[in-house]
Amino acid sequence: MAGTIEKKLASAGITLPTPRAPIANYVGFVRTGNLIAVSGQICADGEGKLVAKGKLGVDVTVEQGTAAARVCAINLLAQLKAALGDLDKVARVVRLGGFVNAGADFSNGPKIMNGASDLMVEAFGDKGRHARTTVGVAALPMDAAIEVEGLFEVS
Repeated sequence: MAGTIEKKLASAGITLPTPRAPIANYVGFVRTGNLIAVSGQICADGEGKLVAKGKLGVDVTVEQGTAAARVCAINLLAQLKAALGDLDKVARVVRLGGFVNAGADFSNGPKIMNGASDLMVEAFGDKGRHARTTVGVAALPMDAAIEVEGLFEVS
């Protein structure tokens, strides 16, 4: 049975996908004490297809990038669900880290990351407010437009 957070997501039209398997030598998440670190999630939909590919400011618009960051956040939540069994066990979203595949002059990375940040607040309310870092990078796996990692406090 879905908990309160999953019901809230469902009412917003969000269904959590099956978490993607790592594509290299790492795991999707690590729990230590009451913290879970979730590995970076790219902007792939439930079928594994990228929703935004290429560089922001060159191949991808700000609007497309923001939507892609939201998809990354959904994938973070899918990993959390796999780790915890119930998203209601999330006590706090501690930190998100965003990596934006950016063209040389692209400076709107923070705006792009709002797609992920906004979803965390939408899902968890004030517990979803978090610290954040956003950096522009030269390339991401599979030429994804964005990748987001997260740190969560859990009960």
